[in-house]
Amino acid sequence: MINKDTISEKKKAKAPQDKIRQGPAHTLTEKQAEEKNRYLFEEMSVPKALATMAVPTVISQLIVLIYNMADTFYIGRTNNPYMVAGAALILPIFNVCIAVANIAGTGGGTLIARLMGARNPRSARRIASFSIWFSAFMGLFFAVMTAVFMHPLLTLLGASSQTYDFARQYCTCVIVLGGTPTITAMTMGNLLRNVGCSKQAGFAISMGGIINIILDPIFMFVLLPPGHEILGAGLATALTNTFTCTYFVITILRLHNPILHFSLKDGLPGAALLASFFGVGIPAAMGPFLFDLDYIVLDRLMASHSDIALAAIGIVLKAERLPLNVGIGLCLGMVPLAAYNYSAKNYVRMQSVLNSARAAGIAISIGSIALYELFAPYLIRIFINDPATVALGTDFLRIRVLATIMMFLSFIYVYFFQALGQGSMALFLVIMRWLMINIPMLFLLDRLFGQYGLAWSQLVSDVLVAFFSWLLYWNYRKKHLLPGIQAQSARS
Repeated sequence: MINKDTISEKKKAKAPQDKIRQGPAHTLTEKQAEEKNRYLFEEMSVPKALATMAVPTVISQLIVLIYNMADTFYIGRTNNPYMVAGAALILPIFNVCIAVANIAGTGGGTLIARLMGARNPRSARRIASFSIWFSAFMGLFFAVMTAVFMHPLLTLLGASSQTYDFARQYCTCVIVLGGTPTITAMTMGNLLRNVGCSKQAGFAISMGGIINIILDPIFMFVLLPPGHEILGAGLATALTNTFTCTYFVITILRLHNPILHFSLKDGLPGAALLASFFGVGIPAAMGPFLFDLDYIVLDRLMASHSDIALAAIGIVLKAERLPLNVGIGLCLGMVPLAAYNYSAKNYVRMQSVLNSARAAGIAISIGSIALYELFAPYLIRIFINDPATVALGTDFLRIRVLATIMMFLSFIYVYFFQALGQGSMALFLVIMRWLMINIPMLFLLDRLFGQYGLAWSQLVSDVLVAFFSWLLYWNYRKKHLLPGIQAQSARS
């Protein structure tokens, strides 16, 4: 548990961030790093602090989106819907990589931010090194298990005789060869962001995305013969993620940040810290896992209608991610600020951070819906020119994007509870969303309305999820946060 009694109530010195001098290779002493974090987390205006943390993250999320879509785009140039469907089948497995990375990245990252707010840097250092090594080990374990059980796994995901070989080639490269560096890189990026190094984390992720976009056509259309395009896309992605992981390691070593390091010389975290680590990390991992399960169900139900429907929804699930990735970037920028100020008992600033992120996310969601409704057919044609797939994909995209606002409002509260260390609350919202509402709604609307019912299920589900998420947040705020907000407002 975090010792909140160590938090000082003294007024912080308002030293501008740019006046903090850095030594060679951007080295900060522990005192200088604390001063830098104090200004960012405690004194900078909330909109500016949120922008400082969120803008690099949003940019990196958009580039990640582009390079995730790059594989589908280049594979779509073959006009082979079975190859596109084979790549789409791997998305749920890749989402499991995200889930594994969230155990250490979210569980460790949010705990580090709370420990910094509680003025406990030594425990933060222990959590940082443990998080990195834990993610590397879990990444290797997941890659080996995927290799061993690949055939039954792909069959479970709905691979047909036309799509199995394509899915196997892509999975071997992206998950078996690239899974460990992918998971470790995601974790290190999360840790950097939570100690205030959002620019460094965003740059590394962005650079990896750009490299992948460059390598894809080289491997697919130059180095490998025709018919092996999906193998080339997979190799390019695996190499890119390995490079990104290596760059993160070099960045952390060069920063000499007093919190982030690879050595275990400070010892392993104690039982209380590990409970906080897994208490948020495991629920955070359940989100992508159940999101993954939702995609598996959606893919299987779409595949029961036709391979064309599967190819169309595979493209839509990538094309629709623009507002989702921006929203995730906002939430990732919000989390360290909310976590730090919660532990520092600055509840007014914590609430202001949430309000600012929520308002920005709603505005972006509204603009995204308008753009998708206007340009849906053109977006689908970016990936494939097959007329049947374009027509079906356009319909699916225009329907599913209507859920954007409700979707954002539902997951921002999950991130907020993670920031506060309330893993059980976050887990409840995740389980409610996927197991209690989304997945049952898929079966119900598929039975009633077929493949178009599957497309409408997202909006119907997220209206319900957003309402119940807000209700849970409002109840928690009234009982646990509002007294502190009112007391702090009265003192000021």
